[in-house]
Amino acid sequence: MLEAYRSAPWREQAHVRGRWRSCPFAALAAHVPATGRVLDVGCGHGLLSLYLALGSEARRVTGRDIDAGKIAIARRAAVAAGAGNVGFEVVPPGDRPIGAWDAITIVDILYLLGPVGAEEMVAAAAVALAPGGVLLVKEMALEPRWKFQLTRVQELVATRVVRITEGAHLALVDPATIAGGMARAGLDVTHHRLDVGRLHPHHLVTGRRPAL
Repeated sequence: MLEAYRSAPWREQAHVRGRWRSCPFAALAAHVPATGRVLDVGCGHGLLSLYLALGSEARRVTGRDIDAGKIAIARRAAVAAGAGNVGFEVVPPGDRPIGAWDAITIVDILYLLGPVGAEEMVAAAAVALAPGGVLLVKEMALEPRWKFQLTRVQELVATRVVRITEGAHLALVDPATIAGGMARAGLDVTHHRLDVGRLHPHHLVTGRRPAL
């Protein structure tokens, strides 16, 4: 899959490879249904979208991001990988999910939106789930503290120095806050700690809409 990004500029390739090593993609994919419509919010270079598409041909994956340059790279990678069940779209800042999706993934995006924007995103995604659909939100936990501080420094570099990530805010969102928003939207919430053996405090919150 990583070979699909060989045509990207070297800085983008380095970012994709670093992202692949640091993020627990397999653990995330294990909570995504193998069939149905999947929306990847803030997909960036499309790494998770492509991974989900290649993992099951019965998925129809759509990745959306505000960065047109990253979407262009994602589209080329999908063609190179031969993934016909994934598509990528450029959306304006402030875009929110609509429709009836079997799964929606929001991975390391909320911290860029600010507290109000993060709350609105979770609420909109919950409404956009089909009956029985699942919302996956992965952010960084605030504990252990040393992992949290390491993550904060890295994100400051990514957003303010090398500017590989776009975002007007930088405020890590407590998983408890995410879970509270899902619960208020009527979802059945489960926490998943994904940081064991990793430098970053990855934490996944899943919310499932009851089936009809």
